[in-house]
Amino acid sequence: MATQKNNVVTHGLSGKIGDLLVFRQRSGQTVVSKVPEQTKKTGTEKQTAHRKRFQQAIIYARAAIEQPETGEQYKQAAKKQRGVTALNVAVADFFEAPNIEKVNLTSYTGKAGDKIEVQVSDDFAVKTVQVQILNADGTLVENGEAEQNGSVLWVYTATQNNENLDGDKIIVSVTDLPGNITQEENSL
Repeated sequence: MATQKNNVVTHGLSGKIGDLLVFRQRSGQTVVSKVPEQTKKTGTEKQTAHRKRFQQAIIYARAAIEQPETGEQYKQAAKKQRGVTALNVAVADFFEAPNIEKVNLTSYTGKAGDKIEVQVSDDFAVKTVQVQILNADGTLVENGEAEQNGSVLWVYTATQNNENLDGDKIIVSVTDLPGNITQEENSL
């Protein structure tokens, strides 16, 4: 693949010349490459699944950059990287699920107003952090959204009194913009 800058012959040129060359415009540069070969093979099961997932990523990315708020976020992130478009950033975000770095339960004693702190990260942005508190028998004590407190810290404030914490579970679910969900279960 060749890249041309300020060439009066190829400046602004895009398209295909026969079965030999393809010209594309990328960040103000003309990129020249040979015509890609089309395969007649169908691919393995894994390849087919990956192609389908990539197709879903493209569909998500195109829709996301059309949305005023998310589109602007992806465009701003793309400006920080050379040769990267908002579509590239959105596709990459689709493939990367958020991470739960740490769940701090030391401040939760079962009283309303107690705090549960969750440290999360994502390659782009975390949308929501949900917290569920379940008794040992699986009955729901309460659930709700944590509030962001800083760039990576989210805090959930308990609203119900929980008398017996033996065997209780705290389930944290983190969602990013494309809807990827990471979940972690913690026992008390």
